[in-house]
Amino acid sequence: VPCPGRAAGMDLAYVCEWEKKPKSNHCPSIPLVCAWSCRNLIAFTTDLRNEEEKDLTHMVHIIDTEHPWDVYSVNSGHTEVITCLEWDQSGSRLLSADADGHIKCWAMTDHLANSWENTVGSVVEGDPVVALSWLHNGVKLALHVEKSGASNFGEKFSRVKFSPSLTLFGGKPMEGWIAVTISGLVTVSLLKPNGQVLTATESLCRLRCRVALADVAFTGGGNIVVATSDGSSTSPVQFYKVCVSVVNEKCKIDTEILPSLFMRCTTDPARKDKYPAITHLKFLARDMSEQVLLCASNQNNSIVECWSLRKEGLPVNNIFQQISPVVGDKQPMILKWRILSATNDLDRVSAVALPKLPISLTNTDLKVANDTKFFPGLGLALAFHDGSVHIVHRLSLQMMAVFYSSSSQRPVDEPALKRPRTTGPLVHFKAMQLSWTSLALAGVDSHGKLSMLRISPSMGHVLDMNMSLRHLLFLLEYCMVTGYDWWDILLHVQPSMVQNLVEKLHEEYMRQNAALQQVLSTRIVVMKASLCKLSSSTIARVCDYHAKLFLIAISCTLKSLLRPHFLNTPDKSPGDRLTEICSKITDVDIDKVMINLKTEEFVLEMTTLQSLQQLIQWVGDFVLYLLASLPNQGSPVRPGHSFLRDGASLGMFRELMVVIRIWGLLKPSCLPVYTATSDTQDSMSLLFRLLTKLWLCCREENHITEPDDALIDECCLLPSQLLIPNIDWLPINDGIISKLQNKQLVRLQFGKAPGLVGHTVSSQFDAFVRAPGQPKIDHLRRLHLGAYPTEECKSCTRCGCVTMLKSPNKVTAVKQWEQRWIKNCLCGGLWRKMPLSYS
Repeated sequence: VPCPGRAAGMDLAYVCEWEKKPKSNHCPSIPLVCAWSCRNLIAFTTDLRNEEEKDLTHMVHIIDTEHPWDVYSVNSGHTEVITCLEWDQSGSRLLSADADGHIKCWAMTDHLANSWENTVGSVVEGDPVVALSWLHNGVKLALHVEKSGASNFGEKFSRVKFSPSLTLFGGKPMEGWIAVTISGLVTVSLLKPNGQVLTATESLCRLRCRVALADVAFTGGGNIVVATSDGSSTSPVQFYKVCVSVVNEKCKIDTEILPSLFMRCTTDPARKDKYPAITHLKFLARDMSEQVLLCASNQNNSIVECWSLRKEGLPVNNIFQQISPVVGDKQPMILKWRILSATNDLDRVSAVALPKLPISLTNTDLKVANDTKFFPGLGLALAFHDGSVHIVHRLSLQMMAVFYSSSSQRPVDEPALKRPRTTGPLVHFKAMQLSWTSLALAGVDSHGKLSMLRISPSMGHVLDMNMSLRHLLFLLEYCMVTGYDWWDILLHVQPSMVQNLVEKLHEEYMRQNAALQQVLSTRIVVMKASLCKLSSSTIARVCDYHAKLFLIAISCTLKSLLRPHFLNTPDKSPGDRLTEICSKITDVDIDKVMINLKTEEFVLEMTTLQSLQQLIQWVGDFVLYLLASLPNQGSPVRPGHSFLRDGASLGMFRELMVVIRIWGLLKPSCLPVYTATSDTQDSMSLLFRLLTKLWLCCREENHITEPDDALIDECCLLPSQLLIPNIDWLPINDGIISKLQNKQLVRLQFGKAPGLVGHTVSSQFDAFVRAPGQPKIDHLRRLHLGAYPTEECKSCTRCGCVTMLKSPNKVTAVKQWEQRWIKNCLCGGLWRKMPLSYS
């Protein structure tokens, strides 16, 4: 059975529903709200109904789109129904507001994505909140589709001049939120750096009137625009300008009335009283206060209109022109709302989702987007009461893609076959959100079930492979520059695309300037790793990329421990000088390289050296493993293969071997432990010699030579001289993305991890990973945790790497290492706490 709505450019990736329990059930709250963060966390609400006590608990649920079943549900503590949820720009804090005027700010406890706590909040007692937004931080990018072929990221994604809503001393944006209540009040709370909250509340205008719907947007000049409606289409939609300032440590709000509008359907004689209620009012983007989307409805139908605020000249009567010639020269300008587009009569709209991708809307950009069929960011989604979803163009409101759920009635060719309307209301989306690249759509329906829809970048237009790759590449680059999570792009990557995408991504990265390359150096490695997971032919490279991230982090940490001997040192740090000397002196003898370094820079306390032993051991083991795998390098399916041609990484290993050698003179017990067959052999200098020879073969990227037979012969002897260690590669991730590739709908349940059935990629991978009964390892501290760990651990939501929650060691050097991954994993993924029984 083909998935519903496949050809139309949208299809269901997965659905996740609640388990039915006899005593207490999750039922969708009314209104139901959801929000999607740029870290790909989705928050939504339900009411937990307890049958016996007949009471409702208002719950907030937070899921990571890669592990939707692993839901974190928190009793929000809101006494009335939750009306708004909003993520901040960094995607790691959440605001919730309720129908009693209470606003709460939630943040992660200990940086764990499945543990949240309410830290601060504000309140307008008894006054339901109808709109809520974080203040703008002044960061705004524009994606230029016409420049998608340009080499420079700065041209493709240009920074738009935009002022924050409020700045601290020195121009730093001030954090806080703004809310609009039903009685026409606007309340602003500012978070001071010391944790204090300044709150002020002001009436939107002198004549306060009921506000049934509202939305908040920001202007480039740092002002805030609020749109309100009392819910009746015969009343005007009002707009207000709000200015926030801090005067004498108090928050001050000034408001000013802007031009208002009447919906066109109310002035159109044919439809005059057809749509009595305005049901949706949204600015098209939070930083586009000059475009607004309105939806008016009756019981069965809706109509949607898009309006735009324009400057227009005011025609002046001739009389005035004769009196004052100045007026005649320059026409006075006024602001006026003009309708851009409107739909015909539609089925009743149940939810609206707006694009978050800041695509540039100039005529040339729109033309190129249309010619190349690149539509992310140009479509907004409308959900209807019959269960279908339409994506319409944000400017013309013309249909771009359709999705019919199984319950909705598909249009049938012969009119005779009209299906009778099924009794009772159909399942439909009550809240929807588009992902940050607009390639996925999440909807929560009237049963509280969460659906994840894939949206094709070309809206179902068939493109050649090259073009499809370019679209995905453009969005991957956007995520690389912004630091947003790119899970939703991976939904569209087929195994056959992986090789090409990785190569093209690398080419684009190499075209950037050196400074930008350095900033993005780890992010591109992570991106390649996440792509390589999706194809069975590249799965071994995932291990290599993660090992490379680990190597970069260790190298930075160990080098940062070196201290210059004299304070008035020359411009280079000991770490830089080490790199320079190691690349200049290509000697194969470790002691000859060591002589050129100032050993006093390497003196550290004994406890520090001992605490680094596990990391040092990993470096030693990995070098041995690489060299021992050189003879059978013909097999690219073995992890470690790509290191044998990677001059930069081999160079790092070589530097670390020199540092470790010097530290070993200070404290021999911190050296890596090797199991050798003879007692007299100097294992480190043997490995250093072979490593240097291998490094010399590929040190210049454009001029890589094959290792000579003598080197390969020596490496063949290694297993008879030293015991080759087992390398603990990262576990295969248990996420959902690789199960979605065959385009079959995956059904999940909240709270129940799915079995890994029919997953081809992981079976090959199991050869590198420990089996269930074997001892576990802390991947970042390189400590063994035993077969059944007793310590609480956390795992990364993206790469699956596991580490202990609490640090077993208090040495500063260890703290310095742990600070590198306290907030996020080395791969940038979020941490989640693991159940203690993990085994």
